Amino acid sequence: MLAKAATAALLGIDAFRVDLEVDLARQGMPAFVMVGLAEGAVREAKERVFAALKNTGFKLPPSRITVNLAPADVRKEGSAYDLPLALGLLAASGIIPAERLEGWFFAGELSLTGELKPVEGVLPLAIRARDEGGKGLLAPAANASEGAVVKGLPVFGPRSLGEAVAFLLGEAEIEPSALDIDGLWTQRQDFLLDYADVKGQEHAKRAIEIAAAGGHNLLFIGPPGSGKTMLAQRIPTVLPPLRFEEALEVTTIYSVAGQLSRDKALVVTRPFRSPHHTISDAGLIGGGVYPRPGEVSLAHRGVLFLDELPEFKKHVLEVLRQPLEDGVVTIARAAMSLTYPADFMLVAAMNPCPCGFLTDERHPCTCSPRAVQAYRSRLSGPLLDRIDLQVEVPAVPYKDLKEVRGSVDSATMRGRIAQARDIQARRYAGTATHINSELAGTALEEHCRLSQAEHGFLEQAVHKLGLSARAYTRVLRIARTIADLEGTEALAVHHLAEAINYRSMDRQGPG
Repeated sequence: MLAKAATAALLGIDAFRVDLEVDLARQGMPAFVMVGLAEGAVREAKERVFAALKNTGFKLPPSRITVNLAPADVRKEGSAYDLPLALGLLAASGIIPAERLEGWFFAGELSLTGELKPVEGVLPLAIRARDEGGKGLLAPAANASEGAVVKGLPVFGPRSLGEAVAFLLGEAEIEPSALDIDGLWTQRQDFLLDYADVKGQEHAKRAIEIAAAGGHNLLFIGPPGSGKTMLAQRIPTVLPPLRFEEALEVTTIYSVAGQLSRDKALVVTRPFRSPHHTISDAGLIGGGVYPRPGEVSLAHRGVLFLDELPEFKKHVLEVLRQPLEDGVVTIARAAMSLTYPADFMLVAAMNPCPCGFLTDERHPCTCSPRAVQAYRSRLSGPLLDRIDLQVEVPAVPYKDLKEVRGSVDSATMRGRIAQARDIQARRYAGTATHINSELAGTALEEHCRLSQAEHGFLEQAVHKLGLSARAYTRVLRIARTIADLEGTEALAVHHLAEAINYRSMDRQGPG
């Protein structure tokens, strides 16, 4: 007898339908054959499923079993195939009428006792089931709220194989998982960190406000203890809240990567990722034998913070070029090519020299000019060109340290940033551009028009500092954001001057 159960497999952050075709033949020697490019965990499903069936009280007749995972030319991995395989076997043996499986999608890992364990990627699976017009999705109870994020698809969360079978036979009721998405969205986000905790560093806070308002990349340069990490950690507190579509993208990435908290069905705050400088290129941009999203994708729609930037391996930093330019990262393998979203705000920090005290008046620098040059040369020109704001963060003087609170808090900064983002939203409505950091080509020329005076000033700066064409573009984008924070449409010389002031590495010259 032949039966079919539907599930889905992951390809990048998207899911595609997979049909488990189970044929149970009474003739011939008992055997179990699985075809359809099944990887290790999928092939091992046989042992888990047969033990779960036995311990749940189901007995299959001796037979020759053939399982096909269609389409057969695409690799399948993971343990989510356990539940559809078990149900397919029960339908093929006549314990469940085969028609009861039609239109349903299934996913879940089985323990040997028949308990359903959570799996990765339920959110994209639910999206695929909805797009396929499925009746509903049966997934482990721990994943049910994640699947319920998808509107228009009932998601049921049985806790065991026996409960799933009873539900399909109409012998037990399971309430569809419900999620108050509006409640998640309207709840007040309380941040434990605040810029009121940061004393001094007004220049750096101003740079953060500009970077957040326009979505620009940012590099802090300063001695140890000047507050670079403290400043970076508070950037999510001033960024605009995620829109629902953005939250769905971020949640899908975390679901696929297996990093979605079981008590958090939807990621509603912007990510902040801070990998260690020993990370590999595969860890940063994604990859591996079975490609998984890297830190740049986990930081999608949020902040990627790279502390001690020159300590990262040079080849690791160079792989950042594509995501910084395109907002996506492509991982090519012999059999496939996967593209993951990677639209993040890069924030980095570094010392001015190996010992860290080149710009600190209170501590003598012990580095030779050659050592300073070698240290800075770890960062390539093309990478620095892609970092819009390069800001010096000096040691905090004592007069600032004795203050009770900083001069500005996150709420005030967040309000100004929101106003600047609203200006950009109205300006770029109906276009492919959303924020100033994305301006390019004719859109850059249209929205960053300069008069003769501004052209003359910028030409002098380009020649004196030796700015590249990419750095010139970034100066215009930063100036556009500064003008938006002021609420003015026309760019002026003082906007350009402040923007150039944030190209610290250019102004320092080669060494």
